[in-house]
Amino acid sequence: MILKFESEFNEPYVELKDFQEIKLRKQIKYVYENSPFYREKFRQAGISPEDIQTIGDLEKVPFTTKDEIRESQRIQPPLGLHAAASLEDVIRVHSSSGTTGKPTYVGITRHDWDVWTEILARVLKTHGIGRDSRIVFAMGLTFFVGSSMKDGIERLGATFIPIGTGASERVVQSIQDFQADVLFCTPSYASYLAEYVRDHFHMEPKDLGIKIMSVGGEPGGGLPEVRRKIEQDWGCKVLEAMGNADMAPVLFSECPEQDGMHFIGSDFVICEIIDPKTGKTIPIADGVEGELVYTAIDRECCPLVRFRTRDLIRVKTGECKCGRKSFRIRCIGRTDDMLIVRGVNVFPSAIKDVVSSFRPQVTGEIRILLKQKPPLVHPPLPIQVEVEDGLTESEQSALKKEIESTLRSKLIFTSDVQLVPKGTLPRFEMKAKLVQEINV
Repeated sequence: MILKFESEFNEPYVELKDFQEIKLRKQIKYVYENSPFYREKFRQAGISPEDIQTIGDLEKVPFTTKDEIRESQRIQPPLGLHAAASLEDVIRVHSSSGTTGKPTYVGITRHDWDVWTEILARVLKTHGIGRDSRIVFAMGLTFFVGSSMKDGIERLGATFIPIGTGASERVVQSIQDFQADVLFCTPSYASYLAEYVRDHFHMEPKDLGIKIMSVGGEPGGGLPEVRRKIEQDWGCKVLEAMGNADMAPVLFSECPEQDGMHFIGSDFVICEIIDPKTGKTIPIADGVEGELVYTAIDRECCPLVRFRTRDLIRVKTGECKCGRKSFRIRCIGRTDDMLIVRGVNVFPSAIKDVVSSFRPQVTGEIRILLKQKPPLVHPPLPIQVEVEDGLTESEQSALKKEIESTLRSKLIFTSDVQLVPKGTLPRFEMKAKLVQEINV
């Protein structure tokens, strides 16, 4: 069931706990009856669907992990034992990116598609995108789950201009030809494309007229220095969106107030926040940090229960200036890319943000070199940092020391900064790879 609200494509403004729990009970019963994976998981935990009546009761259910989904699909390909709909009812199949292991398949039924499309239309509305917007989409258009954004764009009524990846000239040409005012891409690609525009079109990116840049796929859009540089290059507002391939393409969307990403799917998904070390649930409150856990409450094909996303987030509460009342988040990293340097948790995205604060002396591009298998790393941590042209040897020596000192004071670890010339490090059109293992 999709609720209709006062303003089309807005997330609910009403208290939904009772409604969520009605849908939760129905979903748990459906999952138990149709998914061998969850039937066995419930049996092993000594619980039945009748034991799950409230959101609080979810703590009785064991977590679902990505590795379990992979194993489920290995045992029963292609969609796995956790799937709760037959392949005959599936109208589309997507795949996760597989950046931390073998990709997994995600099937959606006609109903699942309708739910996803509603959520994606809300994403756009939250961004401030309307029917008169012209959107160039420079993200994956194949198995990538984010390609479903086209359905939300078309439901909203905006103009969808699908380019995909690996076609930077066409992206720029399409922006010019259609006078596009919205660009969807990763933060890494936004930085890469700015350089491309200057080098190949001999113009400033801001002169292309983009007003809104929606970024996702990696934490960069929420990093202050990274965001500031993209906005300076493009003369636009950078707005973040975040989801999860196994649950929904996007579930959080930032409004033009830029005060965090709003949760926009509360009638379809229940969010929990847990301590990633203990697994204990943490009440959602202002300033809370923890790992996001999702439970689907309106899903047919792959209705995951207590799915650990590995996304680490910080919560903001209270009514936003835009009028929305849903809680907001910033993604601060992932538990599966976290490094531990002498007991200190260090996130590659945080290192990039600190280094980016040294612009214009640096380009903002970094590469972390690991000489042993993560997450445990012995200091000093080698970090390659790209510098702009024109720095003298003494200026580079001083810059190296200053970056190392700042990383130590802000992130509490010892680094070995290696300055490299501009253009040395690779650029990425999709998710940036900030870590490279060497001699491991």
